[in-house]
Amino acid sequence: MLVLGVDPGSRITGYGLVDKKDNLVSCVEAGVISSPGNVPFYERIHKIYISMVEIMDRYQPGEMAIEDVFFAKNVKSSLKLGHARGAALIAAVNCGVKVFEYTPLEIKKSVVGYGRATKEQIGAMVQVILKHPKRFGPDISDALATAICHLNWTRFE
Repeated sequence: MLVLGVDPGSRITGYGLVDKKDNLVSCVEAGVISSPGNVPFYERIHKIYISMVEIMDRYQPGEMAIEDVFFAKNVKSSLKLGHARGAALIAAVNCGVKVFEYTPLEIKKSVVGYGRATKEQIGAMVQVILKHPKRFGPDISDALATAICHLNWTRFE
């Protein structure tokens, strides 16, 4: 099963495609969708949407896992995050990809075993789980962790 994991952000959105065959989990593709801060916000959101559609068209994932809304101290940052998340969700719906949402706590517990794990711990465990020779950046690691979390949850359903 090929799963697209997404770590939404208005400046940097991480994505990772994880495939599971015969209990072996591997990274098919991973990267970031980024825009400089001087690009108008609506153009950054549009780029996320267009890029997500291109990724889904190219790789044809069966499902997409994305981090669920969480509460942040900065309301403006939360709203911008929500827009980026919405762009990815709309792209998935338009491409016919089933969407699954997980809280940050669920993702961390699923990958690291501890709900308050640091970004470094998540990155290290993603590297170990995927048997990847190098550590991914934090946005990519979070996206891959989200996909791995989904694969772990679907195992029990």
